[in-house]
This record gives sequence, C-alpha cells and structure tokens, in this order.
Amino acid sequence: MNKYCYINREREMKMVKGISLLVSVIMAWISGLGFVRAATDPMDLQALEVIYTSLNSPSQLTGWKANGGDPCSESWKGVACQGSAVVSIEISGLGLNGTLGYMLNGLKSLKTLDMSSNSIHDSIPYQLPPNLTSLNLAYNNLSGSLPYSINDMISINYLNLSSNSLYQSIGDVFTNHSDLETLDLSFNNFSGDLPPSLSSLPKLSTLHLQDNQLRGTLDVLADLPLNDLNVANNNFSGLIPDELISIPIFIYDGNSFANSPSAPPPPPSRRSHNRSRSPPELHKERGSDAQPPNPDNSNRSRKKGLSAGAIIGIVLGSLSFVLFAIFGVLFCLRRFKWKEIAARPSARRFTGNTNKVLVSREALEQRAIDLKPLPMEKMTIERNGSLKRVNSAISATPYTVAALQTATNSFCQENLVGEGSIGRVYRADFPNGKILAIKKIDTAVLSLQEEDNNFLEVVTKMSKLRHTNIVPLVGYCVEHGQRLLVFEYVKNGSLHDMLHFGDERNKMLTWNARVKVALGTSRALEYLHEVCLPSIVHRNFKSANILLDDALNPQLSDCGLAALTPNMENQVTSTQMVGSFGYSAPEFVLSGIYTVKSDVYSFGVVMLELLTGRKPLDTSRARSEQSLVRWATPQLHDIDALAKMVDPALNGMYPAKSLSRFADIIALCVQPEPEFRPPMSEVVQALVRLVQRASVVTRQSSDEHGFSYRTPDHDSTDMPL
Repeated sequence: MNKYCYINREREMKMVKGISLLVSVIMAWISGLGFVRAATDPMDLQALEVIYTSLNSPSQLTGWKANGGDPCSESWKGVACQGSAVVSIEISGLGLNGTLGYMLNGLKSLKTLDMSSNSIHDSIPYQLPPNLTSLNLAYNNLSGSLPYSINDMISINYLNLSSNSLYQSIGDVFTNHSDLETLDLSFNNFSGDLPPSLSSLPKLSTLHLQDNQLRGTLDVLADLPLNDLNVANNNFSGLIPDELISIPIFIYDGNSFANSPSAPPPPPSRRSHNRSRSPPELHKERGSDAQPPNPDNSNRSRKKGLSAGAIIGIVLGSLSFVLFAIFGVLFCLRRFKWKEIAARPSARRFTGNTNKVLVSREALEQRAIDLKPLPMEKMTIERNGSLKRVNSAISATPYTVAALQTATNSFCQENLVGEGSIGRVYRADFPNGKILAIKKIDTAVLSLQEEDNNFLEVVTKMSKLRHTNIVPLVGYCVEHGQRLLVFEYVKNGSLHDMLHFGDERNKMLTWNARVKVALGTSRALEYLHEVCLPSIVHRNFKSANILLDDALNPQLSDCGLAALTPNMENQVTSTQMVGSFGYSAPEFVLSGIYTVKSDVYSFGVVMLELLTGRKPLDTSRARSEQSLVRWATPQLHDIDALAKMVDPALNGMYPAKSLSRFADIIALCVQPEPEFRPPMSEVVQALVRLVQRASVVTRQSSDEHGFSYRTPDHDSTDMPL
C-alpha cells in the first residue's frame, strides 16, 4: 500500500511538473506573440517616419519606412528600443542628406540621438526630444541659432553641435543642466558674449568653443570643474581668470587676452572640416582644435629613450626657436605700431587675432536683412548742456517746432493719422514735397526728470536702428517743452486698418501677402531681441503698429519707445503704455513682468489676426468668441476647425498645408508659459521654411482637402526668403 501510494505520488509530481512546463511554454509563446504583435509607440513611430521622409527616404536607413512598420520588432537601422519605446537613434556617418524634420519632440523616451557626420542641412528644430542624455549633430551643414528647447533637456550629459554653420549668440539656455559634462560648439559662427548660464554647470569638464566669433571675457567659466577647455580663434579679450590657467588642457590662442600664460606662435588658418592638427607636444599651448591628436603622430612620438645626439639637437633647436620667437615679437611690435597709425579704427578691432579668417554669413545674406549689431553706447547729457554736444551722437535731423507746425497745419485733426502708446501721429507735408509722419509725445505721461534724462538718449538709440522692416527715425524736436519724433511716412497705413475696416483694401491681403507680413515683422522683432545690444523689447507689438508700404512690405513702428516709460507701475496702470488689451501676455497681465517672450506672445496674436481676420478682443461677438486667443487656440491643430476659422476675405484661396504650418507656429507663440515660447530667430526660420515649401504652388494647385490656391505671380515672386 505504501509502495502504491509512493508510485502514485511520484506520478502526480511528474504530471504537475509536465503541466507547469506546458503552461510555461504556452505563456512564453503567448508573450512572444504579444511582443511581436505589439506596435512601437505610435508617437515614436510617427516621429521616425517624419525623420525618414525629411532625410529624403535614404536607402542607407535599411528597414526604415515612410508609412507603417514596427521599428522595435523589425530592427530598423540604428534604432534601439526598450519595450515599445525608442530609446536610441544612432545613424552617424551614413551620408544622409535632408533636414531633421519637425517631430523630434515626439520621441519622449529617446536618450541617445547621434546623427553626426552627415550632410543634414537647415536649422535645428525648435523642439527637441526632452529626455535626451546624449545629442550629437556634429559635422553637418546645420544653420540658424540654438533652439531654446535645449534649456528643457534637463537630463543632457553630452551635447555636440560642432562643425556646422550655427550663428548668432549662443543663448542663455543652460540654466537646468546639472548633469552636463561635455559641451562642444566649436567650428561654427557663434558671436556675442558667453551666456551667464554657462556658470551654472556643476559637472562640466569639457568645453570646446574654438573657431567661432565669440567675444567678451571668460569670467563666467572661472568656477567650473573644467579639465579640457578650448576657446582658440575667437574675439575674446580681457584677463584670463587664474582658475582657468591651471586647467590640464587649456587652448586659448587666436584671441586678444591681456594676460596670456605664454606667447604662442600664430595658429594655423581656421575653417571647415579640413583642419590642421596641432602636434601632440604643442597641443596644450597652440592647438586650435580640441580633437584628439592624430594616432599615427602620437605613435611616432612615443619613444622609450633619447640618445645624447637627440638631446643636443633638442636643446639647440629650442634655443633657435626662442631666438626666432624673440625676433618675431620685435618685428611684430614694430609692424603693429605702424599699423596702429595707418589703419582705420574698424581694422584695429581685430588686433591680437590677425590670423583668424572670418566666416562668411551666407545664411544671413540669403535672408536679405542687415543683422549687424548696433553700437548702443551710453550717452551722458548734462541738464544744462547745449544740444550740440548731443547732436553729434544722433544721426537723425533736428527740426524746429515752427517747421513741424507748418507741415502739419498746426497739428490739425485732418492731419491726424493715428494714436500711439505715448502720443498722436500726424501727417506732415513739407514745402519740398517730402511727406513724413510726426509723433507728438504726450509729455504728461513723462516726469520732467524722465524727459531730461531719457528722451535724447532714446532718440540716439532709435536713430541707429537700421532694418528694412522697421520704420526709420529721420528727425526729432526738443524745443519749448515739446518732444516730437519724425519718421518716414508709410502710405498704406496700418495692418489693423487694412484687416478690420472691411473696405476694398482688405482684398489686397492675399495669403502670400499675409505670410510676407508675418515673416517681415518676425525679422524686425528678431533684430530687436537678438541683434541689438542690449536687446530691445518692443512692449507694444500689435497690428496697429505694423505699417504697410505700396508693395505690402511690413514696417514695425514704435521700436525703442518703451524706454521712455521705464516706470513699471505706470505701465501696469495704463494699457496704452504697453499695448492694447488682447495682445498682452498672461505674465504681464498677472504680474506686470514684460520680456522678449512677451513680445513673442503678442506676435502670435497678430498672426492669429492675419489668419482669422478677427480682432484680438471683440465684445460684439458671442462671449465664448470675444477673446481671439481663447477661442482659436483649441482649434489650431484641427484641420477641419482650422478651415472654418480662416478669414472669409480670402475666399478659400490658400494652401491647406501652408495654413496648418502657419497655425503650428501660432500655437508655439501663444503658449501661456513664456519659457515654452520660441525665440524670434526660430519663428523666422519656421516661417522661411513655410515659404520655401509653399513656393512650388505659386500659380495654381489643389490639395486633398479641396482648397484651391491661385495667386497673382507678384505675390510669390516678391516673397522675402
């Protein structure tokens, strides 16, 4: 009996084990089947499809598809996943040619993105994968500026954007990067000072900034834990902080430092991908490239011992080198003294960096605007000083009150053409046939001290503004307690009047004309925010301050006038001081804080005006539609709702794809949080891409939504790119 029970128990155990094994196999099979059938995260899949299409569907990316597919299970080249999430894309050195697309921010789980050593062009998208730890886009043909979204990549550890054609200032985008260890922005066209946020990188050990056009001092780098710093071939000056001199690898030549640790010979000519390598033994003192030394050279230099003859040769060679260097320094000093006498002031600006070859700015020249920074020097005005001393710094023409009264018929109501933030604007007809616009400043909004100290300084700075999309200041008047500004007269009036008066002029605003207005005014704001030094915040950006000439080219008015009302309390209590209600950004309404990002919000509101033909605030409409931003924002990404929002005056004459891209830019600009709004340089780039993509349908086309698009030839040919 016991034996029988034992045998049955053994059989039961074997049966249980067999069933367990079978269940495990079935579960594994089901799990495997589920894995095979589990699709990659839809957002990741869509982002990869956009990248593939934007790169012109290259055959090098084996397995990739423009539509459908499953990257995680089909092993797309260079794509790695965890479960259904794409965590790594490494497609370096494949000869890829195209752009980065517009959906990189859809890759929420992506940690590593390496697309270096290709031929990718255009700008870096203004929204990037938010959770990256490593980003490498080096050795491409990227242009434009750094996107502000870099500030939001708080987990980034390695960032390499070297060897591209990026330009403008680096931007203060490194405030949240406590893990960043390597930053390489070398061999680009960056200009301006180093951003203060660089000083807040507690783990930064490698920083390469060589071969740019950066200026100023290195003070913001003094307290960083750097082991490898390369700032060669820039326009840096001042004193090198003592903390930096002791860095193990510190390359600094090709600048104008006042306390260089040594006097190295001139560096090799800079530029592009064909770079001269510094010999390993001179890498610290004179290397202009922070790339690792050539392995072959390094191997040849590794000797276990030196013969006596070699030592003697080295000593004699060193002595000869020192003598030659002394002779060279004396020669250069004599030559420099002669140049200082003969050279023009603009040439002396580059002393100490004479071997540097300035990089051409083709990308800026193609945009047909002058982005040369303005010398906004501070002007001192004595309270009882004569105007002669001040006029020497003002390029505008001084006018008398009598002359302006005559030209405006004593500022009569018939000559009134508008009312600005701090005064009225009158048409002025001069005896020589010249027509100008006179802004008569309401001195009641200014204190006497503000008038004395600020007005002529503001005039000085305004007279230096030079941009095709900014109304130029041509004159001023400061007689008999009057404060008047004289501007070029723009014949077609304001965008506000043309959009909202409902007369025949409204028909002139075709879709192409509206895009042109948006692009031109975005360039004006970009110039004020990112080119002028210091930056100029408009504070009163609205359609009434956008004037249109005969060809409907926009010109922004009131640029620089906000400086006349620096008292924030006055600005908060009077909406006229900072723009009409409906254009104001949420942060200003709540706290009175106004920054360049507030201008970006107001620009988005004006774009909404261009798209819908509606006013920013219209109490004649239903309550839910009175605020243009609140009504329109939820519908900007719905193509059907968007089509119903379009200004009826367009009569359906627009391309739906262009409309959708226009709406996408608006959505970015009117975000409630200012830190999420893009800088104006990125808005300009987005609008330029919109124009370029729409250029193939300049005469007649249709799209899948049935909207026809037919515009006169001049609307497309005069579009500024």
